Amino acid sequence: MPAFHRIGVLAHPLRPVTIPLAQEITRSLQNNGIDTWIRTAWDAVYIEPLVQGTDLIIAIGGDGAMLRAARLCAPEGIPVFGINTGHLGFLTEISPEDWVSSLDMLLNQNFWIEERMMICCEIWRGDQNVASSNALNEVVISRGAVARSIRLETYIDGGWTTTYHCDGLIIATPTGSTAYALAVGGPILPPELKNILVVPVAPHLSMDRPMVLAQGAAVEVIIEPHTLSEVVLTLDGELLAQMQAADRCLVRASDSVSRFVRLRDRNYFYRSLLDRLEPRVSRPRPIQDDPRSPDADK
Repeated sequence: MPAFHRIGVLAHPLRPVTIPLAQEITRSLQNNGIDTWIRTAWDAVYIEPLVQGTDLIIAIGGDGAMLRAARLCAPEGIPVFGINTGHLGFLTEISPEDWVSSLDMLLNQNFWIEERMMICCEIWRGDQNVASSNALNEVVISRGAVARSIRLETYIDGGWTTTYHCDGLIIATPTGSTAYALAVGGPILPPELKNILVVPVAPHLSMDRPMVLAQGAAVEVIIEPHTLSEVVLTLDGELLAQMQAADRCLVRASDSVSRFVRLRDRNYFYRSLLDRLEPRVSRPRPIQDDPRSPDADK
């Protein structure tokens, strides 16, 4: 596994506590002879030129920071290492207090790279592509501020599937299955899968079950031509575009994949997930240590 020669450190612009941590990490890397740059503002215009030729990005923040860093780095194949200063931290790898020992592991190449699929979203208005981008979590087509359902004609691999009458439609990756899709009753998919998940939000008298599509499937969603409601499309929680009646949204697996640096065991996902879903449930003790065991006094 090649060594890191150039590393970028991204602090969270809305969490001042991340800035001194980013500065400490930068000094430590530079003292180890590694070319290191640091940014404390998420301005893609200034960050993108720095990313090219970088071997690793260290993102400090929560899952939002990891999503932004992943979208930035995926086209260049650059891995991301996350330090959690957020809430859940599904995508991050370590806590801030562990950064010194973790940095030693990185520099000694004691890590592995996890790859996760992304999806590509395109919005078409007639024959014009009005917006496109990649997502690591999900694409969400939803109603605007007015509490009025929208109708979404949905096609899978070119064939009409159903018309959703709903508040919104989530089209997610396995990574996104533990985000918004999970909150509205979708299934949990392990991150190594390459399937797309489709989950309606508050469907009314229409298909109400989540669907896990075959690997390689493509989804097309058309805003019903007579729609008067405001419709918005968000990508990983960020607004991509306002949609109009008869607009089409095409979603398929992206050519880019996100790469994350992992220090934990390769089977970390389920334990990490359950620790967050059931934080009060502790690991069972071995039978021989259980005082209720008939053999406890032997």
